[in-house]
Amino acid sequence: MAAADVTIGYGGDPVVVGADVELAAGRVTALVGPNGSGKSTLLRGMARLQRVSSGRVEVAGADAAALSSREFARRVTLLAQSRPTPAGITVRDAVEFGRHPHRQGWRGTDPQGRDAIDRALVLAGIADLAGTDVDALSGGQVQRVWFASALAQDTGVLLLDEPTNHLDLRYQVEVLELVRALADDHGVAVGVVLHDLEQAAAVADRVLVLSAGRVVADGPPQEALTSALLSEVYEIDIVVRADPGTGHLDVHAPRLLLRRLTAAEPAAVGA
Repeated sequence: MAAADVTIGYGGDPVVVGADVELAAGRVTALVGPNGSGKSTLLRGMARLQRVSSGRVEVAGADAAALSSREFARRVTLLAQSRPTPAGITVRDAVEFGRHPHRQGWRGTDPQGRDAIDRALVLAGIADLAGTDVDALSGGQVQRVWFASALAQDTGVLLLDEPTNHLDLRYQVEVLELVRALADDHGVAVGVVLHDLEQAAAVADRVLVLSAGRVVADGPPQEALTSALLSEVYEIDIVVRADPGTGHLDVHAPRLLLRRLTAAEPAAVGA
């Protein structure tokens, strides 16, 4: 899937300007940037939930705008930030929503549906909750239900808008590991919006940094996430260091660390 020279607006000034994005099969591409930078809007434009003012979005070489809603949904899945919590249905029923594009005929038959739903429940770690009412779950559990629904849709492209929101640290790690596995083991092209820069560096093959609606960096994490660029984009001093052994990037704001150390000093002196 790719977006070429895409501009997106909400009626006034454009929110995204001239953006190019390529989501390759078996690769994870992370979109990062401060609030209001346009990363979620760009993802929604690629998912056809936001009108593209100019430019072109393609899926497997086809113009995304020319595809029917059903055909597009068989190729592309979006897990958006805001989703309702349905009442009176079970977890399995909610996950089954993801199979809608695959139903055939007037009876809505879906021969592969049961296996796809079972697989999605297991991958999302909620198979034991299949019979539980969704409105009885915690916020983090509901997030995993919708993640499972996206997996059940079983497309070649998966778009995720801040999928680790409302999850504790353990499940954040598990979701990111699943994202990596979908790319590595199943050849899915993943585009994911993340706020945590270290998570983006750890999970992504490629990182796009957005600022004021424009892509200002695009490349492997080690090239796109630099101290100079991030400090400019986020308007705060940011230091990026690579671990010499693993290559993992450590991203932190020295000002915040200084405040923590300063706050801890009196206790240390009095100990």
